[in-house]
Amino acid sequence: MNAALLAAALLVGCLLAVQASVNLQLNKAVGTPYGASTVQLSVATGLLLVIAAVTGSLGALGKLPDVEWWHLLGGLASPLYITSGILLFPRLGALASVGLFVTGQMFSSLVLDLGGFFGLEKKGLSPGIAFGALAVLLGIVVIIRGQKATAPPGAPAMSGPGRAGWIALGIVAGGVLPVQGAVNAKLRHGLGAPITVAAFSFTVATLTIAVVLLVLRLTGKTPKPQLAPLKQMPWWGWLGGACAAGYVTGTFLLIPEIGAAVTVGLTVTGQQLTSALIDHRGMFRLPTRVLTAPRLTGLGLLLAGSLAIQLV
Repeated sequence: MNAALLAAALLVGCLLAVQASVNLQLNKAVGTPYGASTVQLSVATGLLLVIAAVTGSLGALGKLPDVEWWHLLGGLASPLYITSGILLFPRLGALASVGLFVTGQMFSSLVLDLGGFFGLEKKGLSPGIAFGALAVLLGIVVIIRGQKATAPPGAPAMSGPGRAGWIALGIVAGGVLPVQGAVNAKLRHGLGAPITVAAFSFTVATLTIAVVLLVLRLTGKTPKPQLAPLKQMPWWGWLGGACAAGYVTGTFLLIPEIGAAVTVGLTVTGQQLTSALIDHRGMFRLPTRVLTAPRLTGLGLLLAGSLAIQLV
């Protein structure tokens, strides 16, 4: 395989970890995670629509009436994933949050593969897959158990049930991504234009989170979004939208070239390594969470399990 394509897949995974980290700056500026998600998804949608227009592929939208209705719903996963990242990173840190996302991704993709859902090729449970699943599970348990000891001063306090709820949210938020990919693959087959599929998916995501924001605002469940503070936000606070657009576009382009298994294996590896670096260095104004021996062990298990599931 072309080394440049493999490196690109690893980089695409790094973008997803950076996206979740820089989105916290949007949340601080806007004052509500749902408003921050709306802004970030709007930026990503705008970028993808421009790319689709420049490449002349917007005309593929004319085929939308010919596809099945559920092929249009892939974008519903993005608001859940992005908003979950904004909520989880300050509470659990980058490594633990991404570890939960990866765990959800891995087990969701296993269910899809073993069951042959959404038209995917049905696969058997090989020893490599079983080992990988066990390693991922052990890895996230080790990371979560060691996460409390590395909590920085001022980190939000959590009760037992509350902590379990945040952990469940992280796994579910990661689990919807493979489903999104499978649904979007169906839409791509119908439209024949990957960039247009990505742009449509993000349009659905933006409209969904905007409706959620409106409902929560009308019911008094979230504060009014503030736009003025966005002027004081660091420049890199805007990178979330570009990272999201880059991730979606990159995966669509890489999967036909190097295969879905290699793409997923390398992207989740990039996610985990980048999140570990962000935590350890306290990058993007996040609290520093030192990579202790237990956390490094958990990271190693996650990496081994992710690669075993996808590549063995």
